[in-house]
Amino acid sequence: MDHDIESVLFTADEINARVTELGAEITRDYQGRQPHLVTIVKGSIPFLADLMRHIDLPLTVDLLGVSSYCGTQSSGEARLTKDLDESIEGRHVIVVEDVIDTGLTLSYVLRNLRQRAPASLRVVTMLDKPARREGKVDANYVGFTISDYFVVGYGLDWNQQYRNLPYIGVLKRDVYAPAE
Repeated sequence: MDHDIESVLFTADEINARVTELGAEITRDYQGRQPHLVTIVKGSIPFLADLMRHIDLPLTVDLLGVSSYCGTQSSGEARLTKDLDESIEGRHVIVVEDVIDTGLTLSYVLRNLRQRAPASLRVVTMLDKPARREGKVDANYVGFTISDYFVVGYGLDWNQQYRNLPYIGVLKRDVYAPAE
């Protein structure tokens, strides 16, 4: 798989250091409260697993399935594929996202969750890609801000592949857009 990577943007050590910092920030900001982490599967699972181990507070976790991609392109429409198992009414919810790209999926998720009356609603994302943003969507906590690269690894995929890479890298264009 490494031969398909053009360059490594963030090593496993850099990711771990940043996730540790994010966990400390969330721990500080949520003192006296119990955050409820809601992750958008599948890409955010490694980030969620690492992040929650660095939050030194009682917390709960739930999974939300949302899809808006077909291959490398956003379809422009998000749809729920798996709903939450528990009510979030009155809870302090932190949405755990792998990457904010166009922002369409996250906008959909936030609208959906706001309707469920959480006490608070914030976002933590491993990657923020503002160059592709199609609307006003911001994260409260950002791991790294990146340019418009097609990235894989650390949960991020192309056609369900590369999620298990321990780093975040730029996928070679000829892998996902071969010459015709």
